[in-house]
Amino acid sequence: MPPVKTEAAPQRLDEQLVRAIGVPALTANIVSSTIGAGIFVIPAAVAKGLGAAAPLAFVCCAIAMVLFVTCFAIAGSRVSLTGGLYAYVEVAFGRYVGFLAGVLYFLTALGAVAGVVNVLANSVALALPFLGGPVMRVIVMFVVYGGLVWINIRGVREGAGAVTVITVAKLLPLLVFICAGFFFIHPASLAWSNWPGSKSLGDAVILLIFAFVGIEVALIPSGEVKNPARTVPRSAYLALIITTAIYICIQLVAQGTLGAELAKYPDAPLAESAAKFLGNLGRILLLVGATISAFGFVTSDILSSPRMIFAFGRDGALPRFFAHVHPRYRSPDVAIITYAALAFILSLTGTFEELAVLSNVAVLLMYLLCCAACWLLVQRNIGGGGEPFTFPGMKVIPALAIVAIIWILAHATAKEFTITGAVLLIASLLYFLRTLQLKSRDP
Repeated sequence: MPPVKTEAAPQRLDEQLVRAIGVPALTANIVSSTIGAGIFVIPAAVAKGLGAAAPLAFVCCAIAMVLFVTCFAIAGSRVSLTGGLYAYVEVAFGRYVGFLAGVLYFLTALGAVAGVVNVLANSVALALPFLGGPVMRVIVMFVVYGGLVWINIRGVREGAGAVTVITVAKLLPLLVFICAGFFFIHPASLAWSNWPGSKSLGDAVILLIFAFVGIEVALIPSGEVKNPARTVPRSAYLALIITTAIYICIQLVAQGTLGAELAKYPDAPLAESAAKFLGNLGRILLLVGATISAFGFVTSDILSSPRMIFAFGRDGALPRFFAHVHPRYRSPDVAIITYAALAFILSLTGTFEELAVLSNVAVLLMYLLCCAACWLLVQRNIGGGGEPFTFPGMKVIPALAIVAIIWILAHATAKEFTITGAVLLIASLLYFLRTLQLKSRDP
């Protein structure tokens, strides 16, 4: 039986877009979105909990991500609308659940950018020690947010050239670190005899997942992907292989050169590792790479994520004031300022690890909705044109993915769930108040 087509209205709108993104471009986009500032600091945090067994956490994350990516690939081959994971959830469950997925994305982005600004401040402080004091740290964060708010309100334009430069600038130090560092690994530093406990492994995985997420951002332009039924799965798996290989190599080099001391450098473990075999030049290279990667992420995030606040204000989920447009620069100034202010407060009140886990709880809940949506799309035989991605035993994958998500989430604290739940509750109240308001206007 042929698949049931997705909703006509969004399909017609997306048909106006040019489908020009192929496997190489989408793969590069996913890799660029996934490899960010987190990998410059996370190796120390993972080693702190697992010691020499830290690479095992990367393997567990990779296995979990295979399940998640398979669900995204199945859903993406059936819903080829712009919006990525949010479009998959909305087609499967309707507007309200799709709205919640959008809220979870917003919370994910907010926690992520606040955590990355912490990395940025730490890197700057290590390179320029006089900026490392508590007051100067606040000033650095304020200057980063304030400068990017000013730029974006004035109407900054994205350029493919700029994105390419930032991608190369953040990947090049990591590749130099891997290629040079492999010759200085001490095998004894990688040896471990005892299998880690479930709690320590789970705690490491829920933190490490921060370094693996990003595919959901890269899949947003699904309406512009050529033959998504083939391109999305191939790009997603290829990007995951590349990313996992780079991450494991990074951990092996850091672990193999610093050994048990790796956990003692939470702010810049890769820079300290590089100093062992490349001297001060290597340390500076990795600090600069971490700073550029962090700044590139924050720049991109401040450009895009505030648009969700603008959209919520435009659609009535938030007061219309949040959809204000600057009269001269035609930019969503109130949304940009609001988003940056919230991120600034989070940056001041949490460490990178706390903010990473908060972001991960939100993104894993969003993944949970997507995996459930995948199962429903398959059950309903929904299709977006073209042959959907299928294989034997396909219906088992969403169930396995959901089990994996629940296991990872079980290692989050009550604090992260409380914050996420409070945000979803407030968002739901605003959504239903808006729905009642619209109904009251109907004749």
